Amino acid sequence: MKKKAVPSMVKDQQLVKKRREQMVKGAVRLFIEKGFHRTTTREIAKESGFSIGTLYEYIGSKEDVLYLVCDAIYEEVRDQLVQQLDTKAVGIDRLKKAIAAYFRVIDHLQDEVLVMYQEAKSLPKEALMYVLQKEVEMTEMFEDIIRDYVTNYNVTLSEDEIKLMSHNILVQGHMWTFRRWAIRKLYTLEQYTKLQSEQLLAPLTKVAK
Repeated sequence: MKKKAVPSMVKDQQLVKKRREQMVKGAVRLFIEKGFHRTTTREIAKESGFSIGTLYEYIGSKEDVLYLVCDAIYEEVRDQLVQQLDTKAVGIDRLKKAIAAYFRVIDHLQDEVLVMYQEAKSLPKEALMYVLQKEVEMTEMFEDIIRDYVTNYNVTLSEDEIKLMSHNILVQGHMWTFRRWAIRKLYTLEQYTKLQSEQLLAPLTKVAK
């Protein structure tokens, strides 16, 4: 699916990138505090460090800012996850380390992830579909790791079960953010990761040690 083209009157792509990064950081702070709908473009401009006129040189609408925010957060989550994946790990240890890496990334970007999931529904349909495709790509990263394990260790797990396990990993990572008001009273991140990994990977660890 093609990336949404956000309009800009500025031709210097390096400057566009820099200004939009400022915009994303400013918008995230406001969306956390006020939500997307209650935040004005004037407030976004001020929080980003430039005038409302300058803001509209880099976007066409407030929805463009939300799209840039969601896209930037997904890219950051994916990039950090790729960096933290332990490529030397093997067997069930590789899966455990992948889950731990993902949970660490979610913990580091918890406010941004919360904003993304709360506000993405306000995106226009085409932009929303593009953003949701990013979620599919992250799920597929875990599918590949699980599929490799199933193949290499002769584990009986159907394709449907592999896909569901991958979705469950992402959802349990999200829960660390969405239900943090309750979960963090009970567990540290390390405890939460250990318990979730044991439950998520139980169908595999019963077969292979």
